[in-house]
Amino acid sequence: MNRTKGDEEEYWNSSKFKAFTFDDEDDELSQLKESKRAVNSLRDFVDDDDDDDLERVSWSGEPVGRRTRPGSFQSLSDALSDTPAKSYAPELGRPKGEYRDYSNDWSPSDTVRRLRKGKVCSLERFRSLQDKLQLLEEAVSMHDGNVITAVLIFLKRTLSKEILFRELEVRQVALRHLIHFLKEIGDQKLLLDLFRFLDRTEELALTHYREHLNIQDPEKRKEFLKTCIGLPFSAEDSAHIQDHYTLLERQIIIEANDRHLESAGQTEIFRKHPRKASILNMPLVTTLFYSCFYHYTEAEGTFSSPVNLKKTFKIPEKQYVLTALAARAKLRAWHDVDALFTTKNWLGYTKKRAPIGFHRVVEILHKNSAPVQILQEYVNLVEDVDTKLNLATKFKCHDVVIDTCRDLKDRQQLLAYRSKVDKGSAEEEKIDAILSSSQIRWKN
Repeated sequence: MNRTKGDEEEYWNSSKFKAFTFDDEDDELSQLKESKRAVNSLRDFVDDDDDDDLERVSWSGEPVGRRTRPGSFQSLSDALSDTPAKSYAPELGRPKGEYRDYSNDWSPSDTVRRLRKGKVCSLERFRSLQDKLQLLEEAVSMHDGNVITAVLIFLKRTLSKEILFRELEVRQVALRHLIHFLKEIGDQKLLLDLFRFLDRTEELALTHYREHLNIQDPEKRKEFLKTCIGLPFSAEDSAHIQDHYTLLERQIIIEANDRHLESAGQTEIFRKHPRKASILNMPLVTTLFYSCFYHYTEAEGTFSSPVNLKKTFKIPEKQYVLTALAARAKLRAWHDVDALFTTKNWLGYTKKRAPIGFHRVVEILHKNSAPVQILQEYVNLVEDVDTKLNLATKFKCHDVVIDTCRDLKDRQQLLAYRSKVDKGSAEEEKIDAILSSSQIRWKN
């Protein structure tokens, strides 16, 4: 939609708008991929390296120099006054108190320098297309994002969009600034027109896709997403769009059913654990957690089944196990936790395995106040001895510490641990019995 001068002024004065930088990446694609990316690997739990120290470069590869922040001018109306700015230096030969307006004498270069310093000046004197383009060229040569954007706002107001688009098509730096500015102020209509003119089909599709953010009604949002499926995205992005549509479709069905079950008051899980929020528009991982919490035992054929979600959205085993563990541990459903890690081979023998590592299982179980007996079982399954001892000590799994020290034949460590258990406790008696045993050949 078209923005007023007041909307454009807000761009400079509001902290919610970011300054343009030459290395900014569009955030729409990251929002688009959020749900799918969250389940593709556990690397999402690690912060990305900070790239604030990278040199800012233009698309030509040249350093862009100084980068300013929004707010260089007190307000946009100050910087781009509709009335000529006054110079109050008295002119010789004029009666005292008379002043001359010098703004009409400023060249494009002078005007840009004044804008860069945050001084008041009018751009209205630049009426011809040639003057306006020269003004833009001077602004770009200054490598100052605020000045470039200020001039573009003036051109956007005084040129037809056809002429503006045509001239910016051959001025890529200015074009990038205009695209960034239009995204910041939310002028989706002009953005769509610009991408059509440039024949940038993927960006056109993505800009159209972003419109779903403005649709609050779930059914209408779902129908809008359906119209996005056939747009010219890349193959990877097309898959994300399809997943987004399918996920919302599932969420609408699950939400309607669960709201009915909850209001009826006849389902134990909803009585004991009332829902705190709607599942609509939640990310995929959140939806999986919700499903593992409220619908863990449902048959695979139902939309709300965790296994169904896993298969439909190709959720990796590690992510599925991690999410299911967190949900079932929160409910203190220890039998489900045990079954999650129990596997059976073709001979019928069972063993425990954890694709996320038993050390992480222990941390999650402790966070959810698992009994010591359960903690000890999983601490014992940690293969690395040092990690096992550290976890056992941290969570007061005394038997694990004592047995491990005995197996290591580490008398000194066992003696040190004796001082950490209660006097007269069963653990102290166990330590004393081991220390007095003649069957153990201690290594220290």
